[in-house]
Amino acid sequence: MKVEISHISKTLRGAKVLDDVSLTLEGGNIYGLMGENGSGKTMLMRTVCGLVRPDRGTVTFDGQDRKTAKPVLGVMIENTALYPDLTGMENLGLFASILRIADKNAQAEAMERVGLDPKDRRTYRKYSLGMKQRLLLAQAIMEKPQVLLLDEPTNAIDAEGVALTHEIMRQEADRGAVVLLASHISADIHDLCCKVYRMDRGRLEDGV
Repeated sequence: MKVEISHISKTLRGAKVLDDVSLTLEGGNIYGLMGENGSGKTMLMRTVCGLVRPDRGTVTFDGQDRKTAKPVLGVMIENTALYPDLTGMENLGLFASILRIADKNAQAEAMERVGLDPKDRRTYRKYSLGMKQRLLLAQAIMEKPQVLLLDEPTNAIDAEGVALTHEIMRQEADRGAVVLLASHISADIHDLCCKVYRMDRGRLEDGV
């Protein structure tokens, strides 16, 4: 899978949040995005996954638009919340029902990969912050996505969880996925990524 982001621009409430961003991402690699809060990292991910429509520019998957290519996307965007009164497996089952790719076994496997128990009957509202982050990662990987977008995936996770998250990212890239990681944690970026980009006020700077 090759993702091509070509001359993407977006203005919200009079402020340019993405400014002529172009980037090519190829399967089997982990790419990093660095930048201050509000620099455009999350907005770029939202545009790639279709949550935001750009004012100008295109995003293609193997040369085709999203509707034609129908890529399988795994998305973990900062400040996302799941359903508070459902268990971990119930949450995954609800999301899996959309594409019908990940069956119960795949959902349980995803939970186990991130260090959660599929049989845990606690609801999401009773999870610790670290457990919530792990469950968000599980929903992002359960369908074996072609493109995996991870926004600050190690926030609120302990050292063991950070190491596990890093290993999962490597496994997903080895499987052939495009992995795009946004993080303010230098170790996340430089230990994992084949190329790192910096964003500043909506503009993508040369790799660092």
